[in-house]
Amino acid sequence: MYTNSDIKKIVDSQRAFFLSGTTLDINWRLDKLKRLKMAVICNREKLEQALFEDLGRAPMEAYFCDIGSLILEINETIKGLKKWAKPETHFSGIHCFPSIITKVYKVPYGVSLIISPFNFPVILSLGVLTAAIAGGNTAIIKASSKSPACTKALKEIISETFSEEYITLIDGGHDVADMCLAQRFDKIFYTGSPRVGVHVLQEAAKNLTSTALELGGETGNWCIIRKDANLKDAARKIAFFKALNSGQICININQVAVANEVAEAFIEELKQAFINQLGENATLNEEYPHLINEAAYNKCASSAEAYKEKIVFGGFGDRDTLKFSPTILYPIDINEEIVRRELFCPLLPIVPFTDSQIDELLDTISKREKGLSLYVFTKDIAWAKNVMQKIQFGGGCINEVCLHMMVKGVPFNGVGHSGMGAYHGKWGFMEFTHPQTVLIGSTIFNLSMREHPYSHRKNKLVELFER
Repeated sequence: MYTNSDIKKIVDSQRAFFLSGTTLDINWRLDKLKRLKMAVICNREKLEQALFEDLGRAPMEAYFCDIGSLILEINETIKGLKKWAKPETHFSGIHCFPSIITKVYKVPYGVSLIISPFNFPVILSLGVLTAAIAGGNTAIIKASSKSPACTKALKEIISETFSEEYITLIDGGHDVADMCLAQRFDKIFYTGSPRVGVHVLQEAAKNLTSTALELGGETGNWCIIRKDANLKDAARKIAFFKALNSGQICININQVAVANEVAEAFIEELKQAFINQLGENATLNEEYPHLINEAAYNKCASSAEAYKEKIVFGGFGDRDTLKFSPTILYPIDINEEIVRRELFCPLLPIVPFTDSQIDELLDTISKREKGLSLYVFTKDIAWAKNVMQKIQFGGGCINEVCLHMMVKGVPFNGVGHSGMGAYHGKWGFMEFTHPQTVLIGSTIFNLSMREHPYSHRKNKLVELFER
């Protein structure tokens, strides 16, 4: 168990190490990124086993979602770091003459705190760490107590790869997280629920600490299916995504709005897609993940029970294995309680709407808290692009699900109740560095226009500059 004194000692040690200037060297950072990559590769089986123990992940799913994606993230960072870290040179402008050169340096914040969740415990710990290392920071990772096997594996990997004064991983519950938040950090990165995000931001505000939040979205992520959509294609992709990690994904579809004209046909396609991918009883499928703990299972089962009259597929689980079947609820009104909160489980409410009244649906979605993702299925790509630019959300897809967060060179982020800040690749580097502007002054040919007295001749020169 950790004490406040233990946490403070680690923070002080990391601050002293950061102030030594060691992390400022770009080649040094690259070496540490390569060490991290090698540690992940060498411990692949250990991480896959831990993901299976905590979440019931099949090895392929573990690699696709956590390990392989993490390696790609590190590779992108190694490839781009020197270019990203290079100081920018800007023309100061004629009004600054003769001091015409201005530099923008990318300066690390210092000691960072990374609070990671249970649902993707590897990539949401080490992926953020990749950005912290690239930016030249030290890092303390507070890993989730809900995924103990992964936390144990990650702690071993981190301790074998880095010194505690540079990178360390701390385990424990919410009490330990609060001990960490009580310390003065230079950067905080939290991934989790909006409710806890508020608490993190409140604690960070006490020291005015720069904070990034990646949250799930308070009223959930919408998927919209127009009457012209390819229903079979949409059903296959949605079934895959909803089953992935048993629905415990911050960017997962929380509810589907389907045009009345095709609602029944879509539901039949969705049922068949679940059966094709997982069998008649998903809880018996060894590849189907389970909910993280008994509390999560009970919450899911309770929600299903409350809407049992609306269940048209699934609706059952196995408490011993913590697996709950993908469950379709239909029809669900857009104002019902179950579509006004994040579910984080394999329940999928279907909200019918009249296709000609799509603007009313979009208006309702826009007035609720901003989601982390939005998915639209339609043949009218021009309409879909227009919608994607009008509604605020973190990121999303047209005629696809989840793959936007796999694209290199683009940010993964939230907005409002789904978060603030961004990372992945260059965006992660920018999140963990402060752009510091420095004008290089000239000591010759200095004009005295800015100095008193402001004569008529100086006013004439100002008019000349304006022209």
